Amino acid sequence: MAALSRINTSPMARWWRNVDRVTLICVGILIGFGYILMLAASPAVAVRIGASRDMFIFKQVCFLLLAAAIVIGTSLLSIRTIKVVGAVGFVLGIMATALTLVHGIEIKGARRWIALPMMSVQPSEFLKPFFAVVTAWLLTERQKRKFFPGMLIALGLFGIVLLLLKSQPDIGMLSVITTVFITQLFVDGLSLFLVAGGVGCMIAAFIGAYAVFPHVRSRVERFLHPEVGDHYQIDTALRAFGNGGLLGRGPGEGRVKDLLPDAHADFVFAVAGEEFGMIVCMFIIGVFAVIVIRALLKLLRENDPFIVIATTGLVTGFGLQAFVNMGSTLHLIPTKGMTLPFISYGGSSAMSVALTIGMVLALTRTRVNTNDSQFGPSTPAFLNRRARP
Repeated sequence: MAALSRINTSPMARWWRNVDRVTLICVGILIGFGYILMLAASPAVAVRIGASRDMFIFKQVCFLLLAAAIVIGTSLLSIRTIKVVGAVGFVLGIMATALTLVHGIEIKGARRWIALPMMSVQPSEFLKPFFAVVTAWLLTERQKRKFFPGMLIALGLFGIVLLLLKSQPDIGMLSVITTVFITQLFVDGLSLFLVAGGVGCMIAAFIGAYAVFPHVRSRVERFLHPEVGDHYQIDTALRAFGNGGLLGRGPGEGRVKDLLPDAHADFVFAVAGEEFGMIVCMFIIGVFAVIVIRALLKLLRENDPFIVIATTGLVTGFGLQAFVNMGSTLHLIPTKGMTLPFISYGGSSAMSVALTIGMVLALTRTRVNTNDSQFGPSTPAFLNRRARP
């Protein structure tokens, strides 16, 4: 088969030779777990809200199939096309996120969703990958053209995102995008002094969110003072991990899905822990780690600054999202409603992470010519950094 693929010169054959197949397999594993855990967790949730037992399963299968197609389709794109898709997608994402403030669905005091037939869409989910691409493009254009104000434009776009997400409010999403932005600035060569200043601003912003938003204050206080407030969801999730032990109670034998309203979404990792055990949970964590680490290792041989900065931002957002979901479920950080990529229920999340991984695969493909922005092994840009103000 390998010999045939080398002889075959069709676009798909060339893609198969050059794409990171290990990452592609890892994505397939996560999608498989997403389907299995949806079979386990969603029927009880659907019955509780008076819907058909298979409603969430049917929807999520459609989402996952579409996500798989997006991963493959996006991974075929050229670097130039990714820049265009990122710019257009970011503009549309900003417009749709702004629309939520006027015509959005209000859930638990936040306006983050737009109602569409058969589903609702969270536009801010799509800002994560597109913002990472646009920021990388602006920062690298600044290096190519001496007087191009790429940094100022990137800061302005970040300010727009900040205002929109604060208005919804969606502090968790804002935290992820802020972390992605600071990481990209550091990789671009921002001095450690200014990076520390950015981290200080993030800490000050978290303190401000704690003071201004009651739901943020409630979550932080419940995390810091376990004896105060309602801990039903976290206590139930932690008991589920204890009940599962090393090998789990078996598929369909868990009880947490009957007790938690978001067992198919924010707390799907607890379902995995109870029914499949700690070993499977550690395996899932390992799959996420492989995707992130392989992408970063590939950058060690890359000298195109756009690929380095964009890929770093994309995998930072992907890995941080997974950490926030699993960390919240395990009570390692304050609870935050954020999905587990490719595993939790949700169409917006599935499409967003599919775009993210598809672009990572496209950016890290092996290229044999200079027209697609890779010139061969060299010292990586972020190891040859020059501090910039």
